[in-house]
Amino acid sequence: MLKDKVVIVTGAGGGIGRALALETARAGARVVVNDIGVSLSGDTDDRGAADKVVQEIRDAGGQAVASTHSVSDPGAAQEIVNTAVTAFGRLDGVINNAGILRDSFFHKMSTENFDAVLKVHLYGTFNVSRAAAALFKEQNSGAFVHMTSTSALIGNFGQANYMAAKLGIAALSKSIALDMERFGVRSNCIAPFAWSRMTSSLPTDTPEQIARVEKFKQMVPEKIAPLAIALLSGGPDVPSGQIFAVRNNEIMLMSQPRPVRSVHRSEGWSAETVMDHALPAMASQFYPLNRSEHVFTWDPV
Repeated sequence: MLKDKVVIVTGAGGGIGRALALETARAGARVVVNDIGVSLSGDTDDRGAADKVVQEIRDAGGQAVASTHSVSDPGAAQEIVNTAVTAFGRLDGVINNAGILRDSFFHKMSTENFDAVLKVHLYGTFNVSRAAAALFKEQNSGAFVHMTSTSALIGNFGQANYMAAKLGIAALSKSIALDMERFGVRSNCIAPFAWSRMTSSLPTDTPEQIARVEKFKQMVPEKIAPLAIALLSGGPDVPSGQIFAVRNNEIMLMSQPRPVRSVHRSEGWSAETVMDHALPAMASQFYPLNRSEHVFTWDPV
């Protein structure tokens, strides 16, 4: 489905990114495997991670090159795109997958940790997408697949930085879809459920948490690839501006904010009438403080 297309996959040294790089190559793409080779906390982990995935692709008969540039720097992001053009002469798709975690409860969240996560997830997605956008506009085609998270779409404890970044990515994707539709460019998000470096940090302090982690281990990252490949394919039926979730063998279309209830008062509102009428009238539609695990209560199939 991706024969002769050139695809960048960021954060492709392990986990979901590695699986996406391998599977897009198996689908015929020539792949730029981008990974700076650090752990989720930002410490040096494996500087050769990208090269290892490139070798796996080549051993399987595919074509790939490595990039160790950081998505968090605009100049380096441009070099990732330049790597694709230098190696393969063009660029057709980008999977924005790179990320780190710096979890802590909001009242303990440091400015440094908030900034670090946004720099990689949100700014990284912007930087690589912006660098690719000029090429996509010129050739009148291209596809972006960005990784968001149900932690952001629904909620989670101790992840203000991650949630802000991932929900920002969903909005950024919609903006790209709107602004670049005229140039034949599509932009979509996937919220992936899969056992990876990201989810390996889930707590296992209680029997319930242990059970949740065991369920996550059933969901291999390769399950994310079919949807990503389809969204990169450029076919006439590929949508744009959508948010999907993939959970083992399930593909879900996620909702986007729309009005669910309105109240009107011809003479206008005061704080008192808001309290007495508006809020009680809308209360049945208020969203509870759910976390992702409260919404996805059925076992992965």
